[in-house]
Amino acid sequence: MTIETRDKPETVEPTNETLTIGVGGMTCASCVSRVERALKRVPGVGNATVNLATEKATVSFDPSYADAETLLSAIEHAGYDPMRDTVVLDVTDDAFDVTALQRALHTVKNVMEVDINPAARRVSVSFPTGAVDTRELRRAAEAEGITLRERAAEGGEHAHDHGYDDRMLVAKWVSTGIAGIVMMVAGMSWALDAVAPWFSIQDVLVSMFIVALPLQIWAGSQFYVTAWKTGCHGGTDMNTLIALGTTAAFVYSTVATFWPELFESAHLAHDHALGDRPPVYFETAMIILSLILFGRWLESRAKGSTTAAITRLIGLGAKTARVVRDGREADIPVEEVVPGDVLLVRPGDKVPVDGVVVDGHSAVDESMLTGESLPVEKTEGASVYGATMNRMGSFRMRATRVGRKTALAQIIRLVEEAQGSKAPIQRLADYVASIFVPAVILIAAIGFVVWLIFGPEGAAIYATLNAVAVLIIACPCALGLATPTAIMVGTGRGAEQGILIRSGEALETAHRITTVVLDKTGTITEGKPRVTDIVTANGADETALLRVAAAAERGSEHALGEAIVRESQVRALDLPDVRDFEAFAGKGIVATVEGYAIVIGTRPFMAERSVELGALADAGAALARSAKTAVFVAVDGTPAGVIAIADTVKEGAAEAVSSLKRRGIEVVLLTGDNDSTAHAIAEEVGIDTVIADVLPDEKVAKVRELQAQGKVVAMVGDGINDAPALAQADVGIAIGTGADVAMEAADVTLMGGDPRLVSTAISLSQATMRTIRQNLFWAFAYNVLLIPVAAGGLYLVFKDGGVPEGLGWVLGEYGFLNPMLAAGAMAFSSISVMANSLRLRRARL
Repeated sequence: MTIETRDKPETVEPTNETLTIGVGGMTCASCVSRVERALKRVPGVGNATVNLATEKATVSFDPSYADAETLLSAIEHAGYDPMRDTVVLDVTDDAFDVTALQRALHTVKNVMEVDINPAARRVSVSFPTGAVDTRELRRAAEAEGITLRERAAEGGEHAHDHGYDDRMLVAKWVSTGIAGIVMMVAGMSWALDAVAPWFSIQDVLVSMFIVALPLQIWAGSQFYVTAWKTGCHGGTDMNTLIALGTTAAFVYSTVATFWPELFESAHLAHDHALGDRPPVYFETAMIILSLILFGRWLESRAKGSTTAAITRLIGLGAKTARVVRDGREADIPVEEVVPGDVLLVRPGDKVPVDGVVVDGHSAVDESMLTGESLPVEKTEGASVYGATMNRMGSFRMRATRVGRKTALAQIIRLVEEAQGSKAPIQRLADYVASIFVPAVILIAAIGFVVWLIFGPEGAAIYATLNAVAVLIIACPCALGLATPTAIMVGTGRGAEQGILIRSGEALETAHRITTVVLDKTGTITEGKPRVTDIVTANGADETALLRVAAAAERGSEHALGEAIVRESQVRALDLPDVRDFEAFAGKGIVATVEGYAIVIGTRPFMAERSVELGALADAGAALARSAKTAVFVAVDGTPAGVIAIADTVKEGAAEAVSSLKRRGIEVVLLTGDNDSTAHAIAEEVGIDTVIADVLPDEKVAKVRELQAQGKVVAMVGDGINDAPALAQADVGIAIGTGADVAMEAADVTLMGGDPRLVSTAISLSQATMRTIRQNLFWAFAYNVLLIPVAAGGLYLVFKDGGVPEGLGWVLGEYGFLNPMLAAGAMAFSSISVMANSLRLRRARL
């Protein structure tokens, strides 16, 4: 096969796109390295990252001279199976232009093949798995005046049915396991004696061959096919080791069965039942296959558990929506909702897509997005998000974002990208894997020759068994799974708690954070001014004061006036009408309420209006010292009270700072507010270091200064002006309630806006890195310790027949490892890595 690519024009500026491709046939870290190298050799590919646990390759490339088909061809050329999907659609029009439809569908990015059957009015479209949204296909056809309706999603040539794969794995490991156990029993002396009147030893051995041959071909085919494909392209992987090992055991046993004279007479302690005949190991080949396939099945189930967070997120979405079109209500699939549609959401319904409330009032449970358990009040103008649950009350909403643009879809995309990414610590495992399989084959070959020449009686048998044991016990699978499985579970666990981690690199870096820089507004504080205190003159009623002040401010557009009005709404006050309203920019307002002349504003504004504040002036000054804004109220020229307004500290902010400080992390408050306000807020939440009066474009410089001091800096912010600083920091953490541009610049997004999640994110990073280190340690230790044992290293200790009683079934007579136990150990190493990673789902953060 040849890979067709277009030469890169020297003058073309790269405009990279990213494509995620499913890759079948990968079994170990060496497979990962091989696929990555194949993709990176394609001209125009900027970067390629392959994840063994998710079985996906994420490729960044320049579409001006490389395309999806080129990338898939590169994967095939490397000996692996790129996943393709085929979607089948019906054409609802009686007559249509086939050429126009073909041309329209090919304009959709990542579409590789379009097959149109005009007579059946059916269209089949192939593309890399998950790379095309069928709504894009329908929209492309509609642009040509052709209507398509999805019929079914069918597995294409390379589509993967994981349920079928799992069932086949079960059938294979059960069949080979039963056959291996039966053969083991049949080869025992008492069994041979029992059947001796009817069957000779040769008859029994031939029967074993007849049973083992089809099972060897059927159960081992997946290893042989992949090993052959890889070998044809000059590569080796885990399948190569398994294919060589099981084939060696089977071929040796076949020769020993039909041509025993080729082997010297050998009498081995554990094979005495065959007398002077050379022992056979058909049962060993069967049980090796069974144990390896059993391990693969457990891995597959464990991988399903690692992606459980994604599965749950996908399942959260609504399936239908009640749309109001032309004054009529109708239930339609949520995929058919378009921006601008007006939707009716009733109590107990899931919000279908993202949008804005246009009519009605309700409380919506947004815990799936933010992790906050309390429902959020929604009134006209409020934003609502797809997949959140409407608890009570009905409302109408206008759809603004649908399909892949909804908040839920973006969360799923971020989590998938993070799970498919690679942490820097994985590079060591990748390097080892790149040389691992050839090194193991070399060790097995050298061991075979050494034992054939210098081995004890029956040297050919021992040499074969040791070579098989080395090939089987070596396990690059564990190395390949150590990092990605932990990252998958860690990022999934974070998503469930409202912590979105963009990449494995961010997850790794977060555990090294030494300094957390917190923006003030929207991060430590609510970002929305509200009334905190009401001080009245001469014991007047504060509710009456708030009522007239809110009535007067109802016509104001100033943030302080809006805060007063919101407080009256919270207290459910009935506001009277207002006359003669007049606003004075930066000073205050005047109005007439129920016949009273109301003046509201700053202290200088009161002086302009000849209002003597008296004792209220002292109250206002005290409030100002507490980082609150004092708004004075006068009625008919007499001071009536002062209302304090402040951007209040978020619930949990002090706890968040305390938690970070307990970890030994320095906490810095960075704000554009004046020094006195900044210090007042810092004192309230327990921050010792304050950097105030910082202009938006100076925040990056402040972060750089901290980094220049050798600190690993996390920047936490929510505003557009925080985006550059978030990008500059070692780890940028965006408060999810803030601007989209801040979240795009960040490595971590806290969906709920709770500052306590900063500490939780760091805990998650620490737990994940601890798990990765454990996985890598045991994966390396396993191979370093057991490959020498499998190669016969213990012979030097037990060569005089000194194997302790009870260990003979493991180490035989001279300390040579039983190949079946080698297969079990190999399977256990991968399973233990998966199980250790899954522990993260229950880790305390």
